[in-house]
Amino acid sequence: MSDSVYQTFGNKLRVRVCGLCIDNDCLLMINHKGINDGDFWAPPGGGLQFGETIETCLIREFREETHLDIKIDSFQFICEFINLPLHAIELFFKVEKRGGALKKGDDPEMADNQIIQGVKFMSWDEIVGLAPIRRHGIFNLVSKPSKILDLKGHFKL
Repeated sequence: MSDSVYQTFGNKLRVRVCGLCIDNDCLLMINHKGINDGDFWAPPGGGLQFGETIETCLIREFREETHLDIKIDSFQFICEFINLPLHAIELFFKVEKRGGALKKGDDPEMADNQIIQGVKFMSWDEIVGLAPIRRHGIFNLVSKPSKILDLKGHFKL
């Protein structure tokens, strides 16, 4: 884990709101650096701010990270992630792309130490091809990545 990731997110409980956006049988994913020793791919999302609604947070995070406008469809599942020094409660929603043009955005919390390296719609085969350490742990709970939309309930990673 990079020093900047540790300083920004380490030893803090974060509530994150994440979106599952599918287009042409591909899932929108963000590539991050600094989480581990290489690439780390996860659906877009980020930290809920004090006084902010979940819906506002998810719409903001998509705009910041991907430049896409979305419509929130349905709540899918909650993921409890504890791998100290990181601790997050993640709320996953199915979302629909409504506008904008896909482009790599940024993470305002990271200022000059940006961790977003790329954004793209990945095929299920591309996600399967990632080593488990290179993709969000929720994918390790399904037999194939497309089954992520079948998950309901509470999961611990």
